[in-house]
Amino acid sequence: MALPEASLCLDRLLLSGFGANYGKQRSLGLVELRCGLRTLGNGIKRCGFRSVSFCRTDERKNLTKRSCFLRCKCQKADSVSGLTADDGRPTSLSINGKTNVNNVQELNPLYQSDGGGFTDGNTNGVGTVDGRKIEEEAWDLLKESVVYYCGNPIGTIAASDTSGSSILNYDQVFIRDFIPSGVAFLLKGEYDIVRNFILHTLQLQSWEKTMDCHSPGQGLMPASFKVRTVPLDGDDSVTEDVLDPDFGEAAIGRVAPVDSGLWWIILLRAYGKCTGDLSVQERVDVQTGIKMILKLCLADGFDMFPTLLVTDGSCMIDRRMGIHGHPLEIQALFYSALLCAREMLAPEDASADLLRALNNRLVALSFHIREYYWIDMKKLNEIYRYKTEEYSYDAVNKFNIYPDQIPSWLVDFMPARGGYLIGNLQPAHMDFRFFSLGNLWSIVGGLATVDQSHAILDLVEEKWSELVADMPLKICYPALEGQEWRIITGSDPKNTAWSYHNGGSWPTLLWQLTVACMKMNRPEIAEKAVILAERRISRDKWPEYYDTRRARFIGKQSRLFQTWSIAGYLVAKLLLANPSAAKVLITEEDSELVNAFSCMLSANPRRKRGQKGFKQPFII
Repeated sequence: MALPEASLCLDRLLLSGFGANYGKQRSLGLVELRCGLRTLGNGIKRCGFRSVSFCRTDERKNLTKRSCFLRCKCQKADSVSGLTADDGRPTSLSINGKTNVNNVQELNPLYQSDGGGFTDGNTNGVGTVDGRKIEEEAWDLLKESVVYYCGNPIGTIAASDTSGSSILNYDQVFIRDFIPSGVAFLLKGEYDIVRNFILHTLQLQSWEKTMDCHSPGQGLMPASFKVRTVPLDGDDSVTEDVLDPDFGEAAIGRVAPVDSGLWWIILLRAYGKCTGDLSVQERVDVQTGIKMILKLCLADGFDMFPTLLVTDGSCMIDRRMGIHGHPLEIQALFYSALLCAREMLAPEDASADLLRALNNRLVALSFHIREYYWIDMKKLNEIYRYKTEEYSYDAVNKFNIYPDQIPSWLVDFMPARGGYLIGNLQPAHMDFRFFSLGNLWSIVGGLATVDQSHAILDLVEEKWSELVADMPLKICYPALEGQEWRIITGSDPKNTAWSYHNGGSWPTLLWQLTVACMKMNRPEIAEKAVILAERRISRDKWPEYYDTRRARFIGKQSRLFQTWSIAGYLVAKLLLANPSAAKVLITEEDSELVNAFSCMLSANPRRKRGQKGFKQPFII
């Protein structure tokens, strides 16, 4: 196969035979990808460049920010020219037999058709909210957060807060944090940065399987990366950019990210859907990257459940919060990524076994989550009357759940109308907490049924004062307190009750809520949440999270000008203005999955494992 000249995103597997050097230094505990390459036997060149920095001044509210980026003087080796905003953009979206309206003013009379956004007739002294100015400010901040590599936009930093003395790792590009930024750029018609992000993060993927227990597993995507400027061959006058990834070795708790690869697959599909450019996902290196992520997730192990077994801190909740096991957030992303990957994988003989395993897992995973994670008033009554110590295949209480596990708060929290998917399920343990991201993405990705999806949104409406209150959206409910907090979090001072991951409110969740509402044709819920956010989020300088039960205070350690808070708001606004655009993120079940799920529900519980039609059986 002919290799494109001077490509920055070459297939590592093909290049290995040519002796290409990517500067991978295991002894330093990092991976460095050089901007340019030396002249090799195959004609690839390594280009050095001098550092040229420039600074921009933000005159808004007398806040001065310095954004100095390195510009590469060598030509772009891989074309990243974007498509026009009108090229390949979706025009309409039909959901449940209904076509979404294209004018948000039809949905809410408070929406200003001139671009002013929402005005709230009951502002409680805050005054009229100018949504247009807030949106313009958000776009300015998002563009200022862009990081460049070799002169090309490659991602956005986590936060631009200059008020603190320590920036920690908030100046890095996080995979999960960039997703709302990437979606915002896609919906705005700015495709280059998303394409660059997809291809360059693919270069950071772990490709080498080693016996070193500190090396990342083959196919693992990093949690984040940083663009560093280093002297070229010891010459301080000539520098080069390198990408320095973090696979968790520098993170709190030293936990590898499970969700990075899943989000990467979801964004890759969204890029193809939004731009109409399928050439990126059809590339050999991208196809190989998808397969490696799938093989890592579908690998056989000791765990016999169709869900992914992970440890605490491996997703958005990146500190100890008692989510180890099979947390809902990972399962929802896993299911969505499987559907996206199946849609993008090129049909070939080499992929046959992988596709077969993927389809088997989709069926088993959907059954497992819908049947055992779902809880509403009816299911709660069943658990309350569970018998324990049951054996055999026809046991009703398959996981030996003791009714005394039902917490007292749940009795009052569970409304007569609505339900949700619990946070975790393990033998003799059900985590009854409501986790927002897992439930919302179960709607978006099709893991929840249509009835369950509406019930989740019903719950959000019924329990608005607890889950949304004064700022969307609680990351989980309720918070851990007292002795329970000490035992489960290890007395984590950052995760005190109703703060950070322990019941804190995260504005970035606006975009997941909005996509879920668009899919279920219930945009009024998202509109109401955006109105709440616009009252304060700009005035509060776009914080990372809010504290207290009603989200009255800015988080005690919250970073300001948090990029994914900004991007989450922008995605919500863009989708409310054009509901049909949600199609690029939504995945639907096909008829085969629905039929297989129906067969599993109606099958005899005493059926033998491995019966005809299920070549890879799962304990369900």
